[in-house]
Amino acid sequence: TQTQSPQLGSPPPPGRARVPASPPARPPARGGRVRGSLPAPRRGEPASLPSPPGSTAAMEKETSNSSDVSASHVGRVRNRRRANEVTTDGNKANGQTLLVSDRNKYKSMLIRTYSTVWMIGGFAFLVYMGHLYIWAMVVVIQIFMATELFNLLRKSSEEKQLPGFRLLNWHFFFTAMLFTYGRFLSRELVNTVSSDHLLYKLVSGLIKYQMFICYFLYISGFVWFILTLKKKTYKYQFKQYAWTHMILLTVFAQSSFTVANIFEGMFWFLLPASLIVINDIAAYLFGFFLGRTPLIKLSPKKTWEGFIGASVTTIISAFLLANVMGRFQWFTCPRKDLSTGWLQCDPGPMFKPEHYYLGDWVPHWFPWKDVFLMPVQWHALALGLFASIIAPFGGFFASGFKRAFKIKDFGDSIPGHGGITDRMDCQMVMAVFAYIYHQSFISPHNFSVDAILDQILRNLTYEEQRNLYEQLGEMLGNLCKADKLAACL
Repeated sequence: TQTQSPQLGSPPPPGRARVPASPPARPPARGGRVRGSLPAPRRGEPASLPSPPGSTAAMEKETSNSSDVSASHVGRVRNRRRANEVTTDGNKANGQTLLVSDRNKYKSMLIRTYSTVWMIGGFAFLVYMGHLYIWAMVVVIQIFMATELFNLLRKSSEEKQLPGFRLLNWHFFFTAMLFTYGRFLSRELVNTVSSDHLLYKLVSGLIKYQMFICYFLYISGFVWFILTLKKKTYKYQFKQYAWTHMILLTVFAQSSFTVANIFEGMFWFLLPASLIVINDIAAYLFGFFLGRTPLIKLSPKKTWEGFIGASVTTIISAFLLANVMGRFQWFTCPRKDLSTGWLQCDPGPMFKPEHYYLGDWVPHWFPWKDVFLMPVQWHALALGLFASIIAPFGGFFASGFKRAFKIKDFGDSIPGHGGITDRMDCQMVMAVFAYIYHQSFISPHNFSVDAILDQILRNLTYEEQRNLYEQLGEMLGNLCKADKLAACL
């Protein structure tokens, strides 16, 4: 039975509160309707009345509305792909297009090639100029890298409250530079100033107390940091302090081994650096034309085709380049001072060709049964293997680092390549390996004249060195007299 609705204006029934009248609805705009109102009935259809609240029709309508809302909401949610799922598009990795299917790849390749030609040309000119100019180039690169990395965590709002705080970072940087290069180049520096008596005594004293001087500079920077701490910037200042030391440890310390390789013989700097460049170019070209399979998620555009093709190219290039570079004394002779003149020396057995008879190892129709190879070529294979397999992980580390900071490149100083740090990530890893490999397998482990002179210059004063020189003169004079006496008898 339907209850009759009360008449308009009659009092409400007992037990029920008066329901306040709803405010009048805003008139709809032209061509539209009020949000929440019923749509106008079509021509020829009866007008539908709203169902009373609590009725079955109202409940069904609310259920359908909620399902429509949830369905529309779900349609906008992007489901993440699981690790074991395969993407339907083989040309994409982690949402980024591979080089083989990139529409703008030829334009990017042109810019990258243009910058590469300029860099290789400038590098060849510095190699021609000599060891000292290459060392200056390494120092400039280290300064640019430090600038790019210091700016990653820089906040202008915090820097305004800390005047001179940026200068503290560079204080630690140049202190590390003085310590590192003072240890690597002490012998070369003394040999350069040996002709000037006063300058020789000054440089010898600085080298003897170099460790104490560098420690005093570091402690002064430490005290400087403590005195500049401010209440509202504690966290930022300590973060910058830790960040500076991490840059010095992972970037500056590793790249400084490059300078040690230069003065051991430009061969041990030029060959590893060239192998990294060859590996980088070969990986780009193989991935550009053949890349289909993503290699690692940290670098979505790197592919297995590029990695394998670059590895084979790098190992073959290492074996051939070692034979070419080993023929020039400009590359093989070590530099014992800081001059820029031409070098002449005995290259040693490592760079002298040896005869190999292939005989039974090759078919009878093979024309070259006698080959001449340098022993250093076998060591170059180890360098090529490291440059093609291990050194690229320096680039992967840099890629993960950039993803952590949500940046594409460390800088924009090199068109098509990014910043200086983007180009030097693999070079740092390679420089350390080349130095350790040379000291472990190439450099002689017995006492040499250079090693003894280095210890004399580092540990003896000028008067002690002069006394040693006089005693050696007397000993050699007595030996000469004894030889003459024996010849007379």
